[in-house]
Amino acid sequence: MAYSVNNPAGKVVQDIITDLPGLMAIAVVDINSGMSLASHSNAPHINPDTAAAYNTEVVKQKQKAMSALKLTGETIQDILISLTNQMHLIRLNEAGNKFIYLVVSSRDTNLAIARDVIRTHAAQLS
Repeated sequence: MAYSVNNPAGKVVQDIITDLPGLMAIAVVDINSGMSLASHSNAPHINPDTAAAYNTEVVKQKQKAMSALKLTGETIQDILISLTNQMHLIRLNEAGNKFIYLVVSSRDTNLAIARDVIRTHAAQLS
């Protein structure tokens, strides 16, 4: 475990673990640095801190694409990456400076529930 419930990011990680106990991995990430502020993994082969850095680039590239397409007034709410057996969800906070990265099993987790849980908890990040 790489989180402390004494900071906001750690509390978000703990709250999501409570709400989605079957999750595979989670991280709260600072977009500017790409650093994980808090993380946890239930899957030994998934390092959420490494994934945080790569997924920061996914978010930044999507923001660049939106700018190039002149999609003014639009903001990224979430990004879904569907793999064979996993769903990777990225949910930005309202300020757009942090995101929650969540990995769940596509067989064991309902996408709508996972989206609702991270939407609720992203609102806690300032």
